[in-house]
Amino acid sequence: MNLPYFISKRINATDKGSFSSIIHKVAIASVALGIAIMVVSYQILGGFQNNIKDKIFSFAGHIQIKKLSFSNSFEEEPISLNDERMALLKEDPYVKHVQEFAHKPGLINRNDEVFGLLFKGIGPSFDQEYFSDYLVEGKFPSLKDSTKLFSNEVMVSQRMADRMEVGVGDRIVSYFIMDPPRTRSLVITGIFVTGLDSFDERTAIGDINLIRGLNGWEPQEVGGYEVFVNNINRLEEADDSIVQRLPVGLYTETASEKFDIIFDWLGLLSQNVFILITLILFVACFNMVSVLFILIMERTQMIGSFKAFGATNQLIRRIFAYNGLRLVIQGLIIGNLIAIGFGALQYYFRVIPLEASTYYMEYVPIDWNWFSTIWINVLTFVLVGLVLIIPTAIISRISPLKAIRFD
Repeated sequence: MNLPYFISKRINATDKGSFSSIIHKVAIASVALGIAIMVVSYQILGGFQNNIKDKIFSFAGHIQIKKLSFSNSFEEEPISLNDERMALLKEDPYVKHVQEFAHKPGLINRNDEVFGLLFKGIGPSFDQEYFSDYLVEGKFPSLKDSTKLFSNEVMVSQRMADRMEVGVGDRIVSYFIMDPPRTRSLVITGIFVTGLDSFDERTAIGDINLIRGLNGWEPQEVGGYEVFVNNINRLEEADDSIVQRLPVGLYTETASEKFDIIFDWLGLLSQNVFILITLILFVACFNMVSVLFILIMERTQMIGSFKAFGATNQLIRRIFAYNGLRLVIQGLIIGNLIAIGFGALQYYFRVIPLEASTYYMEYVPIDWNWFSTIWINVLTFVLVGLVLIIPTAIISRISPLKAIRFD
């Protein structure tokens, strides 16, 4: 029988209704609140990061392949990968999907106002399922398989539609910046919302054949290729592998490089959460040390009696260590239940809204990262458990004679 553990359980059972019982509840509440805040913080952090990254990836892919150019224009130089190169690229073990794209800047004249436009041309290979979560009204524009024809259907952002006072089925006239300028009549078939200002401010999505016709490109020429990888956590490795399969004159750009400001901001959020967790762990450790000090002081006479009967300092310290660990475990269980309950409530019912123009989304997102949850629990248990050694050190200084007479 584990004698220290047995005595610890008996002490805990006899403390009900006493001052020690109140101290136990305070300790459990402290750990529960701390672990709940830490787990929820990671849930929200992961939700923010994944939500924003998914929006960026849906617009720009994980990696873009383009032609080297010193121009700062929104337009790309035309490129074309022959069948052999394209097959080699798709056979890359890191590559999941490849789709072509091109951009063309322009202007829209509507209700005596002029609006900026960045037309993004896509082809039949565009992954509509990946983008479908952001389509709030209408449908995707139809795309022509024949390179000699183009579709005049487009999707625009909700922000653009509101500013231009148009909706699904309305027609707009776009003036493309060329020499001489050319106009195209476009029909809105869908409206999307991403919450990202850089996309929603001026982006319209339509047939890449329209851009080919305007620029006089060959049927197989495109502005670039968007590559989606199998594992986003190995993006750098995938980028190195793809570069080796490309001809001279082409280069790759990862989403984190293209949108470095947004990714730096996401990294800053991670640092803030790490600081918060550090502070919470410090408070939890301090509270547990204080609680154990109080319990030891309240049980001073019992400690003296144990020593009088021949109990060693090590045995008595283990009694209080077990008592403290029991409180930590109870706090961890309650805290995790609170965190999971809150996460499920927000995940399914979205009870906490956000201002999309500020936070890039309409509600607080939740990410179920169980690895992070387990890591936080293990770290808390180990760290607080080690800190509990500090207050038990005072037991070795307690004299049996003075302790028995202690009042």
